[in-house]
Amino acid sequence: MTRRVPARRMRMLCAAALLVASTPIVAQFGEPSAAAAPPGQLLPAIAPPGIDHAALGVAQDLSGRPAPLEPTEQRTVCAQPRLNGAPPKEAPVAQRVLDLESAWQFSRGAGQKVAVIDTGVNRHPRLPALQTGGDYVADSDGTVDCDGHGTLVAGIIAARPSPDDAFVGVAPDAEILTIRQLSLAYQAKNKRGDPPPGTIDDSGYGNVLTLAGAVVRAVDFGATVINISEVACAAAGSDTADGALGAAVRYAYERNVVVVAAAGNVQSDGACSAQNDGTGWGSVKTVASPAWFSPYVLAVASVDPSGAPSELSLNGPWIGVAAIGRQIVSLDSKPGGTGLVDAVETSEGLSAIEGTSFAAPYVAGLAALVRARFPHLTAQQVIDRIVRTAHQPGAGRDDKIGAGLIDPTAALTDQLPEQPISANAQSPQAYVPAPPPAPESPWPRRIAVFGSLACLSALVIGYAAAAPYRRRQTNEQLPELDS
Repeated sequence: MTRRVPARRMRMLCAAALLVASTPIVAQFGEPSAAAAPPGQLLPAIAPPGIDHAALGVAQDLSGRPAPLEPTEQRTVCAQPRLNGAPPKEAPVAQRVLDLESAWQFSRGAGQKVAVIDTGVNRHPRLPALQTGGDYVADSDGTVDCDGHGTLVAGIIAARPSPDDAFVGVAPDAEILTIRQLSLAYQAKNKRGDPPPGTIDDSGYGNVLTLAGAVVRAVDFGATVINISEVACAAAGSDTADGALGAAVRYAYERNVVVVAAAGNVQSDGACSAQNDGTGWGSVKTVASPAWFSPYVLAVASVDPSGAPSELSLNGPWIGVAAIGRQIVSLDSKPGGTGLVDAVETSEGLSAIEGTSFAAPYVAGLAALVRARFPHLTAQQVIDRIVRTAHQPGAGRDDKIGAGLIDPTAALTDQLPEQPISANAQSPQAYVPAPPPAPESPWPRRIAVFGSLACLSALVIGYAAAAPYRRRQTNEQLPELDS
């Protein structure tokens, strides 16, 4: 029996999304992870992750049977997303900044299948092309979203337009493949003991191993783009337990599938609490998986509507690009829902929807636009095009927003070399060169973009006080979805 309990604090789904593992997974993952370094002692230096090709077999085995690895049950009530006010008559801020109307002159994503590996995607009239891919949490076909997260992600990617409002997805002609891989509302029936490596939060169900299986499944189901708005955090130098996931994202990359992943959100406590506030791999305190598996993954940071990097966004040398992750509007995830939402109901009122989980689907949608316009490009070339046409207000890339804010029109129109930037796929920054020559000066567009950001900066006055998107946990609050 599920029950509603008061919420004490807010946490972020994107930073706490990969959850409880069963006993067999403990055996697969090996020994418990190393503890964080004591105060005053440096954590071990880390390097870009290698790929364990032998681990792919585990992911392939799981890809063929999308089902929980152990009996599960729903422990909390489902999320209650809400629309705070009337449906927007003007395009939401992210749509305006990205100037999607201009991009749609060149592509609307037709013929592309974007896999949303998430909390499920509820059926919605504005997602008519929804393919079911299965469920690793319970017994659905992937079209149950108790957490109110995957549906929002899918809407940002591919929602059809409506005469009733101005919201629309980035690639409205694309198809969505839904695979339910985690839920903070579910737990294993035989849950016990401390969580093993690869676990971020013990308030729900899902882990890096089932995520690996879902990635392989999405590839085998014909996805051309995969969106992963989930992050498993681990202290630098500890056991990340993500060998199968690394093998799975490389499997996708080598089969010409673009994998887009959220960078992760900084938490007040837990595995994602230490911000990577330096530069380069030597300063990494927190590893974010699968984001750190670049270049097989295009990792996405969040920026505010003002253009500034979002404080909630986890930094890292693996960050590729950024998109707006605040003031989010998307599709209603409630069963039978037909409208929009921009907040979630909590015991303390309505909380805004925000986080790198919702920045990532803007980039996944752009990948679908690029793939539709340039069907001959490889996955690396698509990533290359998105990265090289992004706008960085500083000099070169940085660990906060990578190459900068994406520019859909530039990604669809600029003339760039068709060959990948580097054949060295092991280099995590092989696809981040100096800006290429363009057939015309890029500055008029860049000035327009940052001018728009400056004009929109007033929208965030007072927004810093808004709490992240959350769920109340069992015995404390509903478990939180991404913020």
